[in-house]
Amino acid sequence: MPGIGLATAGAIYVYSLNKPAVFIETNIRRIFLHHFFPRSPKVHDKKLLPLIEAAVDQKKPREWYYALMDYGTLLAAQVKNPNQRSSHYAKQSQFKGSNREIRGAILKALVREGGMPKGGLIAKSGPNDPRTEANIEKMLKEGFLKHERGLIMLA
Repeated sequence: MPGIGLATAGAIYVYSLNKPAVFIETNIRRIFLHHFFPRSPKVHDKKLLPLIEAAVDQKKPREWYYALMDYGTLLAAQVKNPNQRSSHYAKQSQFKGSNREIRGAILKALVREGGMPKGGLIAKSGPNDPRTEANIEKMLKEGFLKHERGLIMLA
């Protein structure tokens, strides 16, 4: 699916089917960096993957990942962000005023209202932002949205 990477695919697999898979997201990375690489800078995920793979609960992977997420959240409140030592670390841009915010407004309008003509979608999701139409077009190309009978709707 467009926009679905390995981490999201792994999470969907684990959480929906309760089958073991290895994936890394922010909280998981935080835990493994904190405990296994406490002073190492620029740690690549390739170093974390074997550790995560060895630790995944094969019988109850969903519960194991839930526990990791909870622990990662707790850890975030207690220590300086270990993720800054990851070679993959990038500070996320502010949400307010971002294309992510516009895309979220587009999706929210379509979930609430259903399919609608492009003009109506722009009016409901970002009438004062010239980037709204460009974001709709991009989401159509990515396959998140589709045209059907003159309406734009969720794919």
